[in-house]
Amino acid sequence: MSYDPRRKAIVFEDVTKWYGQVIGINKVSLAVGAGVTGLLGPNGAGKTTIMKLLTGQILPSQGKVTLCDQPPFFDHQVMRVLGYVPELDALPDFQTGLQFLTRCARLRGYDLDAARDAGREALVAAGLEKAMERKIGTYSRGMRQRVKLAQATFFAPNVLVFDEPLTGLDPVGRHDVIDQIRALGEAGCCVLVSSHILHEVEAMTDNVILIAKGKILAEGTIDHIRSLIDQHPHTVELGTENPAQLAILLLERGVVVSASLERGDGLLQVKTRDPDRFYDSLAELVLEEGIHVDSFHSPDNNLQAVFNYLVK
Repeated sequence: MSYDPRRKAIVFEDVTKWYGQVIGINKVSLAVGAGVTGLLGPNGAGKTTIMKLLTGQILPSQGKVTLCDQPPFFDHQVMRVLGYVPELDALPDFQTGLQFLTRCARLRGYDLDAARDAGREALVAAGLEKAMERKIGTYSRGMRQRVKLAQATFFAPNVLVFDEPLTGLDPVGRHDVIDQIRALGEAGCCVLVSSHILHEVEAMTDNVILIAKGKILAEGTIDHIRSLIDQHPHTVELGTENPAQLAILLLERGVVVSASLERGDGLLQVKTRDPDRFYDSLAELVLEEGIHVDSFHSPDNNLQAVFNYLVK
């Protein structure tokens, strides 16, 4: 089973999955290649269904799923390129972390010494060096999550599927895992990460797929997705000594559709349908008119705002 980072490793073609009378996903088409891609949506959006289809745990009701050009069902060779972190765990509480990772490596064909070395190295990388000889049943939720990450990555897979990988981690753990996921993408792996916490995925990647109610809403970079919804005015908040003068100049240039003063503390809020032209004009006003701008911030220039708008 070969992996070509130049090709799309994960492909869904008009895939639908029914659970009785309930639709898990509906006519989903997507293609994911090398690098990190975030699969974002609220709970119940269909993220886990996509993960289970991709990892061969369930069959599609309609459509076609391929992993490295092969269907990921009933073929262990396909699974050899895949590392998977499920949302839930069924870890063996009676084994130590090292025993579990050693067993995982043995199942993949490692001899005993190589399996122990691989397990030990993965647990150290996961921050569990001091806990690897303890039974998993004594681990905290965050430590259990780290064990799952270790078993998914110890054999250097080419394709990685992470279902809510930051669940249960403390801030330091989240930072470490985010760095690890970014490094995997930069190394050429195809990494698909699901989450409902948008700012965490923004820290991992700019490439996202937004899903809600079993349907893909949009995909691409954050900037690309914003460009698809230019009918939604882009809000910018500006701190300035003379907000009234700045509002008049921006309106005269036709780069904003509205302007209002907020809280009487020099904060000007404007809305524009052309952010690029607006920022160019703002820079010109600062240079040419001597307008002093202390700060500017756009509450719309983030994934949360884009996602909220598309869901509505």
